[in-house]
Amino acid sequence: METRALGRSGLQVSVICLGTMTWGEQNSEAEGHAQMDMAVDRGVNFFDTAELYAIPPRRETYGRTEDIIGTWFAGRKTRDKVILATKVVGRSQNTWYRDGGRTADLSRDQVFEAVEGSLRRLRTDYIDLYQVHWPDRPLQLFQGHEYVHLEGPSVPIEETLAALGELVDQGKVRHIGVSNETAWGTMQYLHASEIRGLPRIVSIQNAYNLANRIYEVDLAEIAHREQVGLLAYSPLAQGYLTGKYEDGAEPPGARRTLFGRLGRYESPQGQAAISAYVRLAREHGLDPAQMALQFVNTRPFVTSNIIGATTLEQLETDLDSVDIALSDEVIEGIERLQRTYTNPCP
Repeated sequence: METRALGRSGLQVSVICLGTMTWGEQNSEAEGHAQMDMAVDRGVNFFDTAELYAIPPRRETYGRTEDIIGTWFAGRKTRDKVILATKVVGRSQNTWYRDGGRTADLSRDQVFEAVEGSLRRLRTDYIDLYQVHWPDRPLQLFQGHEYVHLEGPSVPIEETLAALGELVDQGKVRHIGVSNETAWGTMQYLHASEIRGLPRIVSIQNAYNLANRIYEVDLAEIAHREQVGLLAYSPLAQGYLTGKYEDGAEPPGARRTLFGRLGRYESPQGQAAISAYVRLAREHGLDPAQMALQFVNTRPFVTSNIIGATTLEQLETDLDSVDIALSDEVIEGIERLQRTYTNPCP
């Protein structure tokens, strides 16, 4: 398994990162443990989770995924084999994240409360990469690519970064990153770290897949020039790029079948693009999921590709993507489809 530098941290992480958000909802504790066993056996040294998980977010399952990882660490004695990433939620009206039923934000006291909860559930005394799950300031996230200016209460980035810096100084967090962030927000974090002597972000975790390559427009340059690489999530467009939802199919146990939460990939243009990518893979004798994953794996601005699976068979297919060769003809076909269906999904 290839490894790549995690920003300027000095850490080397596997090009495949094991995503975990189904554990505690679609997957049992035993199934989560089995996935971690397989991933580590295959050379994966990087896991990504969040205090929010399992998905979909519910009061009843909040923190459950971290619990499952924690019991695996405790039972397998494997903490030293894994570079562990988790996240603190951004501003939210949900009241189950914090003590006393408070709505969530990224203030110092809430960041401190969140990290203590994660450390307890994960059964560890440090987190390798602690990420801000989404910005505190109001933004139109997940609804489209158009910028809509919004005003509202927000904790300044400098306050959040200073709190994260304290956690680094205490040894509870080794490195920090952001997620679902814009180019402006990313540069604000970098600027604040420079002028105030605070820790530097080492990564950004944003959606990136064949149907959504908006990251390339401006953030890819930051990845190269500032060494803040992409941790790509949703590389299979929440399962659509596997082809399993083609022709309106609703496979038993699939996320769309269970929860119906995949609207960001269901616009007419998005559906047409996804079907075209699935056809392209099959025309070249490739598994659609493996083609989609290997495209992400091979982008020069990607640090690690966060895969998620609900079965060991799916996980094995995803892990095998690193061995797939994408011919010049396949890449040309992908680029032709990108010009035809330019980033149809948010």
